[in-house]
Amino acid sequence: MLNLEQAAKRFGETQALHPIDLTVTPGRTLVVIGPSGCGKSTLLGLMNGLVTPDQGRVTFDGVALSAENLTAMRRRMGYVIQDGGLFPHLTAAANVTLMARVLGWERARMASRLEVLTGLTDFPADALARFPGELSGGQRQRVGLMRALMLDPDVLLLDEPLGALDPLIRFELQTELRDIFSRLAKTVVMVTHDLAEAAFFADSIVLMRAGRIVQQGGIEDMSGSPADPFVTRFIEAQRGHWANAGGPP
Repeated sequence: MLNLEQAAKRFGETQALHPIDLTVTPGRTLVVIGPSGCGKSTLLGLMNGLVTPDQGRVTFDGVALSAENLTAMRRRMGYVIQDGGLFPHLTAAANVTLMARVLGWERARMASRLEVLTGLTDFPADALARFPGELSGGQRQRVGLMRALMLDPDVLLLDEPLGALDPLIRFELQTELRDIFSRLAKTVVMVTHDLAEAAFFADSIVLMRAGRIVQQGGIEDMSGSPADPFVTRFIEAQRGHWANAGGPP
């Protein structure tokens, strides 16, 4: 579904990503994890075209992302960031339906899709008329997810989607999100800094350090057969998170 072929990115004097090869399998959840500044968000930016590689290329469904096709390709991708990234002057409903209105969807079609999404995300229908500032953190994140799903995209890209939430709400949304991913059978790429969260969601985990992929695989692979001493140190540093989340699966 998504392929990075020797894709690299530099910002000024900083090499944010060294040449990376990575394949995202259709219908699976890939979680990218690593310490701050390791290149996680830059990697996600390459996938949705917000960041242009200095070398190599990114392909989506077999087609290289380019300036000519980027708008059409992005409409096949849903993108969610921390706290939803909502427009504060638009109601929840207007945020969710924004791209559908830009594309000229009929009102009945938008209303039908909105009803499906509110049920899917367990969002209260009477809150659709509220503005983001009137919603809780968990509700804003649900609106962000609904907006990302509005056009029924082939891929969902999530950048630390639960990082700004308090632990209880975060735990509830983790369970709901995993159920949604399973029901929709979407291709998902999620960025997080929390290894317990990665283990909870992932079919495959990519651990990054200093712009490079250190290891890819399941949590059992990383704990049982670490590819580098950094993998062991990273896992040990997150044991407290595992304990709070009930341990790795």
